[in-house]
Amino acid sequence: MIPIAGTPVLTAAAMRAAEEASIAAGVSVDTLMQRAGAGVANAVRRLAGVNEVLVLCGPGNNGGDGYVAAARLHAAGRPVRVAASDAPRSPAAIAARALWNGPIESLATAAPAPVVVDALFGTGLSRALDAAAAAALACLVDAASLSIAVDVPSGIAADDGALPGDVSAVHVTLALGAVKPAHLLQPAASRCGAVRIVPIGVEIDGDVRVLSRPDLAAPSVDAHKFTRGMVAVVRGRMAGAAHLAAEAALHAGAGYVALLGATIPGTPHALVRRRCDDEALADPRIGALLIGPGLGRGDEARALLDRVLATAHPLVIDGDALHLITPERLRERGGTIVLTPHAGEFAALFGAPGTDKLTAARAAATRAGATIVFKGPDTVVAAPDGRAILSDTATSWLSTAGSGDVLAGAIAAMLAGGRAPLDAAAAGVWLHAEAARRLGPAFIADDLARALAEARA
Repeated sequence: MIPIAGTPVLTAAAMRAAEEASIAAGVSVDTLMQRAGAGVANAVRRLAGVNEVLVLCGPGNNGGDGYVAAARLHAAGRPVRVAASDAPRSPAAIAARALWNGPIESLATAAPAPVVVDALFGTGLSRALDAAAAAALACLVDAASLSIAVDVPSGIAADDGALPGDVSAVHVTLALGAVKPAHLLQPAASRCGAVRIVPIGVEIDGDVRVLSRPDLAAPSVDAHKFTRGMVAVVRGRMAGAAHLAAEAALHAGAGYVALLGATIPGTPHALVRRRCDDEALADPRIGALLIGPGLGRGDEARALLDRVLATAHPLVIDGDALHLITPERLRERGGTIVLTPHAGEFAALFGAPGTDKLTAARAAATRAGATIVFKGPDTVVAAPDGRAILSDTATSWLSTAGSGDVLAGAIAAMLAGGRAPLDAAAAGVWLHAEAARRLGPAFIADDLARALAEARA
């Protein structure tokens, strides 16, 4: 089993294409199934201990993987039973079924087991399970102390994370060959448990990857505040939001942070206060200019945004500012731009995203010519060239006022430090989630901003 951080994410069609390329190079379907089943069996042996295992097999190749795994578990002396929803139909699955010499129970009447392995349906399923199969699967999964899905939990749409019907959550999902979008996109990701990769000897590559820990090395020995990056934050109608973003940029590692506009008492002394005038906005040392947190949506806010867009600085645009622009204006402006919308802001700027968040984010990035951080429990970071990064599920305690302002500040710090836009956005997302993880429950955004320093360390 391989951890998923940093690995490619493939749609069902892309995974099939990778397998077909392997087959064209001389590897048979049966060999791929043997590799998958062996990998599943090895993982189950490690996870199940001495407990009885019930393997649930469907009619397709996912079921074939289950038959191979069951045969190998039996050969290794582990207590294992098999239940099937239907007889195998594909040639490879029929051959795999022949490897199992024990009885085959009916899915509908199978008794529970401490460990259940769901190999009923894989990435090829695009509809809900029929009611009888879904009910039987749910009973067995819910009764098990440990539930393991092969590739994806049965009944999940692999490419967009949708749930066509009710799907019980499993403890572990063993992704065959590569991570699929459903392992990271909600609501499907909440049903997948811990996701690990089972290699099947197929060459995997793609322009979508799982978020991984960025290189957050200490500044070089000859660093100074401006080589570490200067962030300027434009204050709007709600001062607290801009202050949170500015403090986050400081704790995320920016060497110099300026708050442009009137301030309030109690902010860090390290935060530089400047008037938001033409001289401040034109400062050539600015590595990232952030606007949007608490900006407001009136005429004064529009005027501030116009002045920011007229600069040549790399921009991070968040919050209210996302309601005051259009994708066409951003593309015309050009340069480095990172947008950080949540679902409502995304819909206001680009239209309703539908159920496929990854496709929507990539299309939006291309349309606007900007890097998009489509926030949420399944954050997607997308670049205009089609590359994208999917984040593991972050703690739900991030659902607190001001957490988005903190994220915008962290991304601005990464951008000002010299990272490319996609890398800067991904680094900010990782740092934000790691700070939240370290804080535990019921933190507030002020805590989160300060926790960025410990997370970076």
